[in-house]
Amino acid sequence: MDDEWDTVTKIGSKARGGSSQKESVVKGKSAINAAQRSGNIVATEKKYASTNASDKGTEGQRLTKVDRADDIVAPQKLDTRVADAIKQRRAQEGFKLTQAQLAQRVNAQQNDIKNLESGTGPKNQALLNKVCRVLKISSRTGEPLPDKEKK
Repeated sequence: MDDEWDTVTKIGSKARGGSSQKESVVKGKSAINAAQRSGNIVATEKKYASTNASDKGTEGQRLTKVDRADDIVAPQKLDTRVADAIKQRRAQEGFKLTQAQLAQRVNAQQNDIKNLESGTGPKNQALLNKVCRVLKISSRTGEPLPDKEKK
């Protein structure tokens, strides 16, 4: 049953030269046998993916976009204002965290924090959000967030 879903059989292909018979898609073996007995051209093609195949992921689509791109696209880097704000806030009184301590708080590697502060690595939004939440700064601008008053 699974084989029938993955293949398409066409009877009376236009490659025959004449337009007397239209191309049709069949799924049953009896129709295929009848077409072969009558001398029609029978072609079987493999289906690669359907548009509703959600379990396959979008990796193929991303690779297609990369293949079609003419130039090399660099990954996004962190804004230098935010990187500088992370360094300054980490050293401020009340926080006084080393890179290792901050990394432990956000469950990351010290090297990730170093790359985030220097702006050399690719932008990791999830890590940036965790660091900014701990340091109480905006992940977009790097400005300190106002303290929320407790009710």
